[in-house]
Amino acid sequence: MSNSDIGLIGLAVMGQNLALNLESKGFLVSVFNRTQEVTKRFAEGRAKGGKILPTYSLVSFVRSLTRPRKIVIMVKAGVAVDTTINQLVPLLEPGDIIIDGGNSLWTDTQRREKALRRESIHFIGCGISGGEEGALKGPSLMPGGAPDSWEVISPILRRIAAVVESEPCCLYMGPDGAGHYVKMVHNGIEYGDMQLICEAYAILKDVLGLSNLELHEVFSRWNNGELDSYLIGITAQILDKMDPDTGRPIVEVILDKAGQKGTGKWAIASAVDQDATASVLYAAIEARILSSKREERLVASRVLSAPPQRPFSGDRAGLANAVEHALYASKIVNYAQGMDLLAKASEHYRWNLNFGNIVAVWRGGCIIRAQFLNRIKRAYENKPDLRNLMLDPFFCSVLSRSQEGWRSAISVALQNGVPVPAFGAGLAYYDSYRSPNLPANLIQAQRDFFGAHTYERVDKPGVFHTKW
Repeated sequence: MSNSDIGLIGLAVMGQNLALNLESKGFLVSVFNRTQEVTKRFAEGRAKGGKILPTYSLVSFVRSLTRPRKIVIMVKAGVAVDTTINQLVPLLEPGDIIIDGGNSLWTDTQRREKALRRESIHFIGCGISGGEEGALKGPSLMPGGAPDSWEVISPILRRIAAVVESEPCCLYMGPDGAGHYVKMVHNGIEYGDMQLICEAYAILKDVLGLSNLELHEVFSRWNNGELDSYLIGITAQILDKMDPDTGRPIVEVILDKAGQKGTGKWAIASAVDQDATASVLYAAIEARILSSKREERLVASRVLSAPPQRPFSGDRAGLANAVEHALYASKIVNYAQGMDLLAKASEHYRWNLNFGNIVAVWRGGCIIRAQFLNRIKRAYENKPDLRNLMLDPFFCSVLSRSQEGWRSAISVALQNGVPVPAFGAGLAYYDSYRSPNLPANLIQAQRDFFGAHTYERVDKPGVFHTKW
């Protein structure tokens, strides 16, 4: 066998699937895993009979690659990435390229790219979305790094990406950590989307009392309309799945403790640093944190009172429609906040992000792929300097016609004691953003009273202080 076109380090499920994806597109692939037994099982199992070369030392792995060597790292973010890079560098030559395909913190990617540049080694931080299936069949890829590094690797990355309208879902994001930053914001939007869907589910189940079959039908119908998306689609499938052990809907036997891996927290921290609002994401993270405190919630449920539980006596179809409007409107806000965070970071780090390109690569392969991303792409094509997605004529119109249902769904949920923190955060952001006057004038008065922090006036320029 001739030397491999590309190498991959890290053979967990994502790494294995990405290697098989590369092979299916005609590339010769060398693979290496720290634990040799993992490599052997993969070579004798899923990779058997193909064009994947197992290697059992980094030296043999590097030697098996065509120059300039192209190496994808699929290991756990953090120390493992640095360790792998440090082991590789003495074996590489100028012009070789390392691609970090994990969920690395973008500041780590900036540091690594700068250090490797001094060694004349290319470094790409590439966000990968789509889960196990996407890695195998075509993910959404968000590469960042020096433009010349992108030129080296782009023919391979674009070949293995998902395709929408004949275009690969892989475009250059920007310098150093831009790719991993975009992936982080993608994950933040994903957190928000998932929580919003859960809140819609909660209202339909706990207020309207819909059965799982009825819930499946509602989400399936939504997935054939404006809410068409991967997450709505899999929600419909989940609600139709029965547990073979109990005969009950499987969602009902799953413990209500949600996990998280950290990218959402990074996005919140960055939003605070960039003076960007990410209230839907924050509500989603807070909801996951509260879900993890199940033992405390069980105690509280026996102590803290709830509204009287009465069968819903209003317009049932009307409430279901209102929930649909609330979900769509809140989803728009979630994306608007994510895009605003990207805009702030782009300016701060001088990345010159192309928001149309970012949305384009999210249309296929990734977890947040949705029909309305085409509308977002069009919004940024029409106005590249759009200050807020809600100001685009199409989305402004949707928010206007969704408003009544949005408010109604939240009101019914609150009256029935059903928590909808992300719905509420989305509406509060909308109302705050559209308000010419906010009560922050009182905050400034309070700050001036106790700390002489001064304030500005509406009737004349300057900085003022009152002797309270």
